[in-house]
Amino acid sequence: MPAISDAKILIISTHGFEQSELEFPRDQLRVKDATVHVATLDGEPITGWEGADWGRKAHADLKIADAKAEDYDALVIPGGQINPDLLRVDKDVIALVKAFHADGKPVAAVCHAPWVVIEAGLAKGRRMTSYASVKTDVENAGATWIDDEVVVDDGVITSRQPDDLKAFVGAIVDVVESASAATQAA
Repeated sequence: MPAISDAKILIISTHGFEQSELEFPRDQLRVKDATVHVATLDGEPITGWEGADWGRKAHADLKIADAKAEDYDALVIPGGQINPDLLRVDKDVIALVKAFHADGKPVAAVCHAPWVVIEAGLAKGRRMTSYASVKTDVENAGATWIDDEVVVDDGVITSRQPDDLKAFVGAIVDVVESASAATQAA
């Protein structure tokens, strides 16, 4: 995998994403010169959730069904309650998450988004974190839940909440770049 400045990152989301959990990773990865695309269920802009009401729209670059793991270096899934609940029942989403994992590419999920990781069958035997209310779901899926701002386990990066986004983005950068270094050393 490339240095983060040469990386292509895909964010998948739909309406009801936690505003900061899409915007902060998207914007911070772009500041680091990564190419970041946002894929939505229908390829149209989506509206976030901020506080107790609907938030700002996010531009979409493509449909999730048209996204291919081989075109990207990492996958990011924002949380919120609505977004991952809708994503985890979409067959194209689950196929894409599985494809990233099968290709050895990082899958990063924050807040409630570990629901999508669970649905893709990637939780069992793994160490993960999530928003506190998702802890039982993570454990029932066979993972060990860790109360830490970010947990990295064999390419799966999980984080708890908006307060942890700086560590979440840092872990994405580290995993992408360490995979690049490991590939170069091999």
